[in-house]
Amino acid sequence: MHELYDVIILGGGPAGLTAGLYAGRGGLRALIVEKGQDGGQIALSSDVENYPGQSAPGETGVVLAERMAEQAARFGAHRCADEIQAVELSGGTKALIGLNSTYRARTVIIAAGAHPRPIGCENEAQFTGRGISFCATCDASFFRGLDVYVVGGGDSAAEEALYLTRFARKVTIIHRRDQLRAAQSIQDRVFAQPKISVLWDSVVQSVNGGDALEIITVKNVKSGALTVIQADESAGMLGLFAFTGYLPNSGLFQGLLEMENGYIKTDENMRTNIPGVYAAGDIRVKDVRQAVTAAADGAIAAIQAERYLGQTDKEPSAGVSRPQARKKM
Repeated sequence: MHELYDVIILGGGPAGLTAGLYAGRGGLRALIVEKGQDGGQIALSSDVENYPGQSAPGETGVVLAERMAEQAARFGAHRCADEIQAVELSGGTKALIGLNSTYRARTVIIAAGAHPRPIGCENEAQFTGRGISFCATCDASFFRGLDVYVVGGGDSAAEEALYLTRFARKVTIIHRRDQLRAAQSIQDRVFAQPKISVLWDSVVQSVNGGDALEIITVKNVKSGALTVIQADESAGMLGLFAFTGYLPNSGLFQGLLEMENGYIKTDENMRTNIPGVYAAGDIRVKDVRQAVTAAADGAIAAIQAERYLGQTDKEPSAGVSRPQARKKM
């Protein structure tokens, strides 16, 4: 028989790891299920400078996530690696069905985060991993001495452009507007960096090449003019990094949980429309998506799950399962 947890936390980013920490500290039997690397989107950040209490200036997201995971484990949160394929959320016992096993709990915290939004240009899929990347920390070293282009204009795009200057010969930001959206302090660093230039009012229309990315065609959104960028013969390829936002990893919950534009709706206590099911972090409807707000969501969700379990234990019918809704991919 499968083990019954007090809470299963889906996702190992700041929201999920903090939920695991608070759940474990609260005496709950907690399981964190994560299919990949701990940290979520923060693991892609090369330089974290706005998380309270970080141990060193310029700490990477990977290091911060490792410390979070160690802390959650220290308070007793279990962890497993699996990819969830289906969920059963109604009734007294919830189930998450993965590739490796089925996990059951009395409450669930959904902290599955989001994934990078595609550029949306012609031939993008063909050159993803062959010149196109969504992670500067992961792939910057492959573009040492090359010309690199960054799509986006927010904090992430600006910060990763700065990081890429450590490796690239030149970094060009391609932005569809006439000014960046990044925080002013980050913009000041961008414009002070001699290796960085900006193509304003522009979008990537298509990419081309042979075995690797060699040609980027950029369109001016105001004039319609096309600019064809070709790799130097000596270099043989270009780098194109995209930081244009994220899409929520909420497909499993379509039709089960109330959503808005794919993001899960919750109240201020992270409660969804199903009792005992909570959402935290980037996957839920909210205005600010930062590591610190995700961590706060995770703490709130775990505390609320603990309270819910306490109230349920007092009810005579506690632990009795009702017919369960089931959602498959």
